[in-house]
Amino acid sequence: MTLYPNLILDALKNVKYPGNGKNLVENDMIEDDIRIDGNKVSFSIIFDKPTDPFVKSVVRSAEAAIKAYISPEVEIKDNISVKFRKPVAEKPANPLPGVKNIIGISSGKGGVGKSTVAANVAIALAAKGYKVGLLDADIFGPSVPKMFGVEGEQLYMVNKDGRDWIEPVEKYGVKMLSIGFVVDKDSAVLWRGGMASNALRQLITDAWWGELDYFLIDMPPGTSDIHLTLVQTLPITGVVVVSTPQEVALADARKGIAMFRGDKVNVPILGIVENMAWFTPAPHPDERYYIFGNGGAVKLAEELGVNLLAQIPLVADICTKADCGAPTSTLLLPEAEGCGQNPETAAFSALADAIADAVGVRNATLPPTSKVETH
Repeated sequence: MTLYPNLILDALKNVKYPGNGKNLVENDMIEDDIRIDGNKVSFSIIFDKPTDPFVKSVVRSAEAAIKAYISPEVEIKDNISVKFRKPVAEKPANPLPGVKNIIGISSGKGGVGKSTVAANVAIALAAKGYKVGLLDADIFGPSVPKMFGVEGEQLYMVNKDGRDWIEPVEKYGVKMLSIGFVVDKDSAVLWRGGMASNALRQLITDAWWGELDYFLIDMPPGTSDIHLTLVQTLPITGVVVVSTPQEVALADARKGIAMFRGDKVNVPILGIVENMAWFTPAPHPDERYYIFGNGGAVKLAEELGVNLLAQIPLVADICTKADCGAPTSTLLLPEAEGCGQNPETAAFSALADAIADAVGVRNATLPPTSKVETH
């Protein structure tokens, strides 16, 4: 009599696991460790858990099947080992358990000042005493390092809970990470969607963000793989949509809101920010010039039934200070006491309050957001 592994497997196909009616081979319960020594046969049967009530009966049935379908001369008694699968650690519903609120800052198109709004709101929240994190999720056009004046910073690892983590860069009371810290700022990022998404996940899940009241995500403009990656990775509390009053920008903002409100994503819209709402020349503070249109985002908010969180004026200093690595909201920080504020700084301070209020209402009236499940 010649014994070989496939002969053993064929015999075990006649043994059904009572839990689901499938045979042991079909259930992938036979480990790849079949040993044959003359007439002596040994192998292992794998069960999901030690408390499985069918362990003993399945082992007896396997012994009987070897003798019945191969030969009574096969030595199998007490040669079957029982093993149990290692439990698969469940992925946490939120990979950032220390973060209370995850806020997306989004825009339908580029050039509307979304990143400027995100940076200034982050600093304004930090100035009010909140613990704040900022993720620059614009993989192909990262701007947060420049706005915070930390383009030359190197990322380091920190050991926490027995594991090495990426340590976010911190400035103005805001913890931040960006792909801009790990790529050449003068070179284009030529990555396919999968590479970009994996890099983004790493910045989220492999970084030690710690305890945060608000985790702001500066999303890329439009709708893309990156947006899908974010809603599949994090349970986003809500989204702030930034637009200018211009009709083209409003049309794209409407599409972005529709994406987040869709059944498959279902992320609450906290409100709309109308950026570059008007221009006021410094010598004439009472005058307003509506360069990009008048009140377009106001009307969009009314139409869609969402909050108008703020109207931010078009002021050259907002751009200049961001380019210099010191956004206008730094005037709100304690160390800037005595420097005086200006209308644009006050606008961002009020916007930070409006976002905090909108988050409070959202959390009091809606259930927690769930991650989008992949299929």
